[in-house]
Amino acid sequence: MPSWRDSASQQAQDDLDALLDLSLPFAQQMLDKRGEFLPYGAEVSREGETHLVAGVAERDAPPLSAEVIAVLVARFTHDRDSLRAIAVVADVRTAGSDAVRVELEHREGHAIVILLPYRKKRLGRGIEYAPLTASPGSAQIWPSL
Repeated sequence: MPSWRDSASQQAQDDLDALLDLSLPFAQQMLDKRGEFLPYGAEVSREGETHLVAGVAERDAPPLSAEVIAVLVARFTHDRDSLRAIAVVADVRTAGSDAVRVELEHREGHAIVILLPYRKKRLGRGIEYAPLTASPGSAQIWPSL
């Protein structure tokens, strides 16, 4: 079965790998420390710099995850001309477990969804992670490029 890497430039591979390497450990750190996290993003600028990005919803009450994701997608869409790649990271519920979902997208047209299933150990004794899975994603930031 062909991989997305077969059709991706080396820069696209490096950019998406860098985003995963930046964003996934932060999610794990937040789960270990707080047991949950609000969605956040990460980006690779045109110059190749990586940054984590907070999404702030406009409300007084604690924001809903969907609102934060919408803010991140709107920000990335607005800034897409100055970006090479983005990631949106969320704490989600999948069939049978919780998971960290990392949606990766590159301006070359590659979109991938990474899931890291996890479960909380009893009595607050940490997090147990299952193997990563990857599947094709849907382009939101650069849908027609």
